[in-house]
Amino acid sequence: MKHCSSYLIKIFAAGFVGCFFLWSCENTETELREVNKKKASVEEGKDIFIKYSVSGKRKAYLSGPLMYRVQDTVSYIEFPKTVHVDFFGANDSLESKLDAHYAKYKDAESKVFLKDSVVVINIFGDTLHCNELYWDRNRPNMEFYTDKPVRIRTKTHIIDGIGMEARQDFKEWHIIQSTGFVKVPASQFPN
Repeated sequence: MKHCSSYLIKIFAAGFVGCFFLWSCENTETELREVNKKKASVEEGKDIFIKYSVSGKRKAYLSGPLMYRVQDTVSYIEFPKTVHVDFFGANDSLESKLDAHYAKYKDAESKVFLKDSVVVINIFGDTLHCNELYWDRNRPNMEFYTDKPVRIRTKTHIIDGIGMEARQDFKEWHIIQSTGFVKVPASQFPN
């Protein structure tokens, strides 16, 4: 009997100590994941000016006041304040301009997501206004696209729609679903 009670005391003590360790752990599963999560490496650049060229010919000039390059499981470049891009054609002349309040470029996809007051203007003065736009270099001849509302102003028309595809020079564009079309004389065209 003496041996049995000693054995029961040991089991009771082991159970008590085990319960103590379980009870004393106050971290939730989410907190443990946060502690173990690898912190992304972030590089910051100010007053950025990037020249993009192919075979020695300029294709685009990009500028922005602030840029973050984030090295994480999915690396990306972010322009959190504003971004401006000038696009150049085959004869080295300016073809279109792009402005947005925010841009995010994912390295692996060669795709830029633009949002907040996105404006694209071509050499004819045709202007695209939208709140979200993708610029995808993997889509030749239709680099710009969105599935969100758009407004295009030409010299004589205002065209509203949902969704759009356009060439990077914005000389050709296609609205997926037109929601409005107004012909406006040049003398009465709004600014």
